[in-house]
Amino acid sequence: MKRTYQFGLLAEKIAMIFLWLKGYKILAWRYKNSCGEIDIIAKKGQVIVLVEVKARRSELLVEEVLRPHQLSRIKRSAELFIAQNPQFQNHDLRFDFIEVGKNLWPKHQKNFWE
Repeated sequence: MKRTYQFGLLAEKIAMIFLWLKGYKILAWRYKNSCGEIDIIAKKGQVIVLVEVKARRSELLVEEVLRPHQLSRIKRSAELFIAQNPQFQNHDLRFDFIEVGKNLWPKHQKNFWE
């Protein structure tokens, strides 16, 4: 269990570096509120990007990894984040997915969910 948790943390850190190198500003890491948790909240231009990161030793489709109840929690958490940070209310929201596999190379799927 500890190795899996550590691999997950490493995947999130790799994802943050990856996003930063692509010009994103990291606003929050492991953001938690009463609705749930968002792995990474980033900003690029006028877009707030909510990123779910999954560490996987084998490739899976995003639909296999994220179930509807998880997506619902992420969306509610995002709405609360925006409500608590009014400076971002005029920004667009985008939901991205980053998978970090056993080779540690991130695969970024933009706008995976409306």
